Amino acid sequence: MAGLQETPRQKMMGILYLVLLGLAATTVTDHVLDAFHNLTVSLKTSSDNVKVSVDQVMSSFEAGKLKNEPERAKPVWDKANQVKSAVADLNKLIEDIKNELTKAGGGETESGDVRDRADIDISPRMMVRKKRAGDLKAKIESTRKIIMEAIPEKDRAATKIALDAQDPARGKGGVKSSWEESNFGEGIPLTAAITALTKIQADMRNAEAEAIKKILGDVDKAVINLDQFNAVAIAKSSYILVGQQYQADVFLTASDSKSNPSVSVGGQALKVEGGKGKYVVSASREGEFKWAGTVRVKMADGTEKEYKTEEQHYTVAPPSAVVSPDKMNVFYIGVPNPVSISAPGFSKSSLKVSISSGEISGSNGSYIVKVANPGKVTVTVTGTLEGGKSTTLGTSEFRIKRIPPPRVKFSGKAGGRLSVGEAKVQNKIFAMLEDFDFEAAFNVQHFKLYIVKPRADAQVFESTNNSFTPAMTAAMSSIVSGSRIIFDDIIAVGPDGVKRPLDPITFTIQ
Repeated sequence: MAGLQETPRQKMMGILYLVLLGLAATTVTDHVLDAFHNLTVSLKTSSDNVKVSVDQVMSSFEAGKLKNEPERAKPVWDKANQVKSAVADLNKLIEDIKNELTKAGGGETESGDVRDRADIDISPRMMVRKKRAGDLKAKIESTRKIIMEAIPEKDRAATKIALDAQDPARGKGGVKSSWEESNFGEGIPLTAAITALTKIQADMRNAEAEAIKKILGDVDKAVINLDQFNAVAIAKSSYILVGQQYQADVFLTASDSKSNPSVSVGGQALKVEGGKGKYVVSASREGEFKWAGTVRVKMADGTEKEYKTEEQHYTVAPPSAVVSPDKMNVFYIGVPNPVSISAPGFSKSSLKVSISSGEISGSNGSYIVKVANPGKVTVTVTGTLEGGKSTTLGTSEFRIKRIPPPRVKFSGKAGGRLSVGEAKVQNKIFAMLEDFDFEAAFNVQHFKLYIVKPRADAQVFESTNNSFTPAMTAAMSSIVSGSRIIFDDIIAVGPDGVKRPLDPITFTIQ
């Protein structure tokens, strides 16, 4: 491809253009005008040849590298197309200006030259005074910037392209002229202005060729030097249950010993040693956690390639030891029985719990069991393995018992001696559980009161709740020292709804 290293023919045409421009400034003869036209034709031929060469290179790259190595080739392919797009936009503007100048000059002759080719007013009027040259200059500068930025950074300093629109240095007498005036100003014949535009197109094509050659050629350098290899084994899990399969991936990894990649987790950069990022996090709270790593590798062309790991999961559980009292696995009827359940290697939220009889509710390790009938029940715990398969983690058998019977109390005592004053101010009895860890209330539904005074027959009274009847209250008000009071035939109902006969209590009045 043609580039900054111009062929002798291209250099000759550049010098000839400058010579002709100098001649045009003094006198415009048909020979000079013919020379401008011939130069325009040669420049156009050269530009067309370079364009064909660029198109062939792009087609070859598309059919080869882009098709066979899309991941590596796509970034440079996109850059090359950015250059082609910018050059196409500039070329369209130049062709539009050429058409405007040709139309103003009476159109083309059979030889392809402009009819009013010697006119020296059209170019300065349209290009300078109407500022079309200013538009062109801005477009040249923006195109040059796009081309230079697309060239690999390491090659930019050494790359110089002819496409430029800088103002020329001061001429004789220190007079400074603008780029617009130098190429399209006063005294420039119309055919010379068209030649100037064609030369810009030639410079544009040469710059395009040079840039695309460097861009596409750099894809072969954008590789990592893999010179360090390691055999790696990664297990699915280090905690295996009976009946499960132990699974691990065994494979070979490769890295560049002369460079360390950038490794991060959740945007936090990791310390990299020997090409490996060290991810360390404190397990400060319970729960399920997940993370994914990102590895960025700088390629030889200055770009970065990014790779992401699969999402990783881990569970944090508190340290624990399980002590099971084999003779005390008991559920009580009528009260909520709290149960804590966990399984090493499984998160509490992933466990499923069932019971053979009764009800169990709750989640995340904390459950409540309610049972209704004496006997035995089995609690089963299952967990979900990888792939969604469930497995039984364990079963526990519990005995179901009724709540132990309460003790009857009167004036806070379960029998014994009682003063006359204490006895007279009380009017209820209570059924109370002692040393029982559950909150369970018993309601007295029936009792008989026996009052035996000295040297008198016993009086018998009956109540259908735990309170004294008016007759009981009247009788109790007349007791004297030496009397005996007996509470018997006591029936109480607890949370399980079962009527319980309770032991009688006896008091001696002092």
